[in-house]
Amino acid sequence: MGQDDDWEQDEDADSIFVADSHKSLASSITKYRYENGRRYHAYREGHYWQPNDEQMNQLQNISHHLFLLTLDDKLFLAPLKDPKRVIDIGTGTGIWAMDFADQFPNAKVIGTDLSPIQPPSPPVNLHFEIDDCCSPWTYEKDYFDFIHVCQMYGSVADWPAFYRESYEHLQPGGWIEQAEINPNCRSATDPFPPDSMWIECGMRATECGELFGKTMIIEETMTSLIEQAGFVDVVERRFRWPFGAWAEDRRLKDIGRWQLHHWEEGLEGWTMALMTRCLGWSCKEVKQWNAEMKKTLREKKWKAYQDV
Repeated sequence: MGQDDDWEQDEDADSIFVADSHKSLASSITKYRYENGRRYHAYREGHYWQPNDEQMNQLQNISHHLFLLTLDDKLFLAPLKDPKRVIDIGTGTGIWAMDFADQFPNAKVIGTDLSPIQPPSPPVNLHFEIDDCCSPWTYEKDYFDFIHVCQMYGSVADWPAFYRESYEHLQPGGWIEQAEINPNCRSATDPFPPDSMWIECGMRATECGELFGKTMIIEETMTSLIEQAGFVDVVERRFRWPFGAWAEDRRLKDIGRWQLHHWEEGLEGWTMALMTRCLGWSCKEVKQWNAEMKKTLREKKWKAYQDV
């Protein structure tokens, strides 16, 4: 596994969740694991690959900002009117759930995650739960009128089962909205050469997902899988996140600047656990690969972008 594995108890986590949930958290949930200098969740250890340390948590703020830029400051695109029961799957730091709870103070909002990294004082109509969305759901059937899923690539082994659970727990007329990104980046001009780091990046991500047992490219199939689960009136919207400010459109130029920052800050967290655990690389090898990838991100000869 890692070269400097260690454990740490989060002293604040119990107070966060005892006050906000119906049960206290066992110490095994609030005790974090350290591996190769990064901190990871302890609950269902090994089921997820991204760190939950402060560096990665700050990255979620950048990601949230990117989606707000993409959706013209909207938190969602579904035609919601008066949502009453809402769940944010894989809530992370809870930033989306908190914004939603503030926008809809009459809605009861739940944010679930494997890590207790949410703030201790959320809006009064929001509470966080430590839960694994891949386990059978314990909520009442036909309970929610909106299910929000964002950037859960590499997190779910059985997507058809996940969508069946979502379908069964949505009220008739309810909505599920999912936003995903594809690690296979593309060029708006000439195709990347076969030996490009861009090509290798997508191949490595896809390979790691296959070895990990949880696909990284759910973005490519989620529409058809959602329809197969029984959902109707399915709408797919596609966007592009450029790398850098090469786009002529002012909004895309702004997105591109944030996207470049997003990748430069997030690359180590996205690759360290997967490449060491799944590919058998050393921590040093991963950091060397990341350094080469960061150089590639700054190359101006390619108008690279990512599908969203």
